[in-house]
Amino acid sequence: MQTFIRVTEIWLPSRDRSRLEFGDGLYGPLSEFRAVSERTGFAYDEGLPGKSWAARHPIILKDLQTSYFRRGEAAKAAGLTCAVALPVMAGDILLAVVVFLCGDDAEHVGAIELWHNNAALNAEMGLVDGYYGTADAFGWLSRNTKFTRGSGLPGLAWKAGLPVVLPDLGRAHSFLRWEDGSKVGLNKGMAMPYAEEGSGRTWVMTFISAQGTPIARRFELWTRDPAHDGLVLQAGDGLAAPAGEGGSAPAPVQRGEGLIGRAWSSCAPVVEDAPETGAAVAIPFLDGARVTAVVVWRF
Repeated sequence: MQTFIRVTEIWLPSRDRSRLEFGDGLYGPLSEFRAVSERTGFAYDEGLPGKSWAARHPIILKDLQTSYFRRGEAAKAAGLTCAVALPVMAGDILLAVVVFLCGDDAEHVGAIELWHNNAALNAEMGLVDGYYGTADAFGWLSRNTKFTRGSGLPGLAWKAGLPVVLPDLGRAHSFLRWEDGSKVGLNKGMAMPYAEEGSGRTWVMTFISAQGTPIARRFELWTRDPAHDGLVLQAGDGLAAPAGEGGSAPAPVQRGEGLIGRAWSSCAPVVEDAPETGAAVAIPFLDGARVTAVVVWRF
């Protein structure tokens, strides 16, 4: 079973913060595309990472061939068809940009969506753009749906101001599109909010996965727990769920410990590809300069 996300990249500001440089990535067998990426850099507002840096919110790009995407020829050769850029921000300061590059096939079902609200104009969140694979009816419904704060997967993340993971959409009454989603096999979701300070504008990025064609094998949300002075697993789903001794919940993660603790201590995304746990990326979520959560995609 191949995940829809085929490549994960981390782009970091240069020392003088004039451009973004290649930091690390997960490429699986796509070594030639990695070699192209390692030789590439992006100025402010240049290419997909640079555009996300300038916008300070996520961007979905469904055309890698005739758009501003600079590695279109290499992406086509690698079978990559669309991309998502997620900025990691500490207030107004960019810490990194994570780029997911995705592959398509005739059987893919799933949803990657960007939602937006401008509080000065209305009290609802509407769809900016989305990719739905063969789930055309679900895509049509999404384009014609609005969410208020606290309603639906985008509204939950909007209200919480934190990432949200719904491991079973069929049992999540808060997932308002569950009936249409269940018809095409959508079964789990993650949402990440991005609030622009002082403007009243909020974006929410959602990833909605199907069992047969998952966006990632597992989503996890780790949040701060003052009682343990660490990060605890608040929500997780999918295959090979990590567990402690005797199948109990995993122990709290301390700063600097493992993939998740390194993302916490560095305030930057971290990737790993270990024989024991497989490929994964951990992305810190910050409130100002403080890490409040770490979200994990396992591939």
